[in-house]
Amino acid sequence: MSFSPCVLIPTHNHFRALPEIVDRVVAAGLPVFVVDDGSAAETAAVVAALADPQRRVFVHRRESNGGKGAAVLDGFRLAWEAGFTHAVQVDADGQHDLDALPRMLAEAEAHPEALVSGHPQYDDSIPKSRKIGRWVTHLWVFVETLSLRITDSMCGFRVYPLAACRAMLAEERPGDRMEFDTEIMVRLFWRGVAPIMVPVRVTYPPHNTSNFDVWRDNLRISAMHTRLVLTLLARLPRILAHRPARPDGAASHWASLAERGAGWGVRLVAAAYRLLGLRACKALLVPVVGYFYLTGKAQRRASLDFLRTVLGREATWRDGFRHFMDFALRGVETLAAWSGAIPASDVHVDDPQALQAALDDPRGALLVVSHHGNVEILRALMDRRLRDRLTVLVHTRHAENYNRVLREFRPEAGARMIQVTEIGPATAIALRDCIERGEWVAIAADRVPVLSRQRVVSVPFLGRPAAFSQGPWLLASLLECPVYLMFCRREKGNGWRFGLESFSERVVLPRGERLAAMTGLAADYAKALEVQVRRDPWQWYNFFDFWGDGR
Repeated sequence: MSFSPCVLIPTHNHFRALPEIVDRVVAAGLPVFVVDDGSAAETAAVVAALADPQRRVFVHRRESNGGKGAAVLDGFRLAWEAGFTHAVQVDADGQHDLDALPRMLAEAEAHPEALVSGHPQYDDSIPKSRKIGRWVTHLWVFVETLSLRITDSMCGFRVYPLAACRAMLAEERPGDRMEFDTEIMVRLFWRGVAPIMVPVRVTYPPHNTSNFDVWRDNLRISAMHTRLVLTLLARLPRILAHRPARPDGAASHWASLAERGAGWGVRLVAAAYRLLGLRACKALLVPVVGYFYLTGKAQRRASLDFLRTVLGREATWRDGFRHFMDFALRGVETLAAWSGAIPASDVHVDDPQALQAALDDPRGALLVVSHHGNVEILRALMDRRLRDRLTVLVHTRHAENYNRVLREFRPEAGARMIQVTEIGPATAIALRDCIERGEWVAIAADRVPVLSRQRVVSVPFLGRPAAFSQGPWLLASLLECPVYLMFCRREKGNGWRFGLESFSERVVLPRGERLAAMTGLAADYAKALEVQVRRDPWQWYNFFDFWGDGR
């Protein structure tokens, strides 16, 4: 069935903005069903006057007020009977910016099985009580879906896939009033309907009439959340079996794995650390990590695959949970280091003479690091003069919440960083200037940047062929400087172990043999990395399909 959308506008005593909304929708070439949910005579007259079959504007009146949910369900029936595949719900009070409509329709057409919903971007007109109430519902929805993917379940601007709605409604019925928007979204999620959240500007118009009954509707919403939580517990195996896949087909590149953890969650852990210390923070991490371990299917699968490979045995769920806990602990320790709670004396150097020789060398250098252990501990604890000598190439956009909180602890944590997705000729020249000034440039070599997915070489790693980026070795040849491998891993009860290994005085890629030379360099790096990984597998923090083809 081809994509065929219409617009559905439920209304109860809202009429001021309604004619303009209808005109905007008609101008976009969409048919409109306006459902008058038992409005008073003044509104009913305005709504009835909007009917215009030639413009494909149809009005349906419910003689008694049944609630927003009842009106929307009537609209679903009318749209389905008219042959439409999708219904765009738009509230009648004029709060939503209809400029977002084309993008929402494009997402719905590209992903016809998904529920496309607005993610409100509020201005200062939102009442504080509404803002707090919405956040309470958001937190409950995170629990009810065991997911953070529904970032707003109360927005009345969304595109419903009608076939999925009809299948759900044949077996269960959401509440008819203000709880409807949230409840139908959660129940569709349980049945495998993926949410796609689109930013939508939302304002509260002056003189806006609200149909929200503070006491009755809050009681209904509370009862709805109780009902949903109890249903979740009763149907947990079935709900987990039908968790919706990402609409884009679960992209395999590590950078496409969105950061799992809202800003409030990261701040909660940070606040616990500030107030209660590291030990209490570790205790708080147990249920938090348990939640993400239970719901992070892609990351859990990657963890168990890695552990199976490095341990040489079948990895258990307990092994995977330990791996997740270690990763969470790494984040807490980084916050602790940048806040000054970890002394520099907790870092033990493998070869102090080699380190001192590198520090005394006036030449710049390329430091090749990895996502094993925690090299960020070194950056946080090193002398300020040394930190000012270091430029770090990073990809942090998949971890924006964490890095934002980290900068709140120490603003300089975000200094001298360059996004790897932005390296072009100008950046390369700037890095060459850094090297000529005797500075250091650090780059991770165990992930493939977004724009270099085809520039890889395959070398053995832990007994399996794995793709490693050509980027670090191309950069090393361009910078014409010494190359060091730098590692930092946690030692049980004894701080951190820091290793700096000389890798090459200068990388040369002979013309006609560049690929072979880069393959050899990547293979040597993989061998050195493997030594570190086998010493402590739990400190490997690449939670994606490392041996897959799509990295």
